[in-house]
Amino acid sequence: MSQHLNRSIRKNYTRKNYLLMALVPALIGLSSCGTAASSSESPAAIAQTAEATTEASTLNTTAYAAALSAYVDEQGLVNYEALQADRQGLDAYNASLALTPQETFDSWSEAEQLAVLINAYNSLTLKAIIDESPIKDSIKDIRGVWRFNKHSFLQDKLTLNNIEHDIMRVDYNEPRLHAAIVCAAISCPYLRQEPFTGEDLDAQLDDQVRIFLSREEVLNIDRENNVVSLSKIFDWFGQDWVPTYGVEEGFAGSKNEQAVLNFISGYLEEDDRTYLEAGGYDIRYSDYDWALNRQ
Repeated sequence: MSQHLNRSIRKNYTRKNYLLMALVPALIGLSSCGTAASSSESPAAIAQTAEATTEASTLNTTAYAAALSAYVDEQGLVNYEALQADRQGLDAYNASLALTPQETFDSWSEAEQLAVLINAYNSLTLKAIIDESPIKDSIKDIRGVWRFNKHSFLQDKLTLNNIEHDIMRVDYNEPRLHAAIVCAAISCPYLRQEPFTGEDLDAQLDDQVRIFLSREEVLNIDRENNVVSLSKIFDWFGQDWVPTYGVEEGFAGSKNEQAVLNFISGYLEEDDRTYLEAGGYDIRYSDYDWALNRQ
């Protein structure tokens, strides 16, 4: 499994000498991604009071943790207007992502790398939303938000699609990431109130999957009508479950759908798991609500 960014992407970019170093607030917390800051401290205060350093290899995850704690509620909804007005912490974290060298990223464990990639996707998505004034009602209203708008990351310029489709989905066999990356829509997974860390990544991803599957629009087993309804995410990215969860028999639907249902069954009670394994039901996909996941 590759530990490097997709070379077909990287060879098209030229490394930059970033002049942000003098402007970046504290870059604290190394590859272990740090711990959440107290919710009583604002992201601005975290960014302004942390000890300054010239080490481009560090990530200011403390500032990102403070932003999540302050502006994301228990349902994963975001107070975008408040975050826009107090964005220094988020900007400090994103600046530290830009300054971190590729070689430093490559030296981290696979879990640490993936945690940073998930955090980066989510934090840069938040940035994309609050860069708009006024804030759009849907991320889909932001022109080029996934395919064309580039962000500074590991001393390169990458789009959100590059991070998701060309790096995470290619270099890491971890389909649970689809319950962790958040595209700022109501039907997306809930945004976590804390950063992902390499040390806790497995438990955090499992928790994200359980929360995601608990939502009726994500998984609904209707035995009376013999229908299983799933989130469109499982339709769009079903192939990502095949390498680990593909089966030769059992479950319903296509090869991708069988793998998805096999994966899902591992999080269910025995009677639901048995029902899914038996097959013979119809599979449908819920409508996807692209409205902004705002408070």
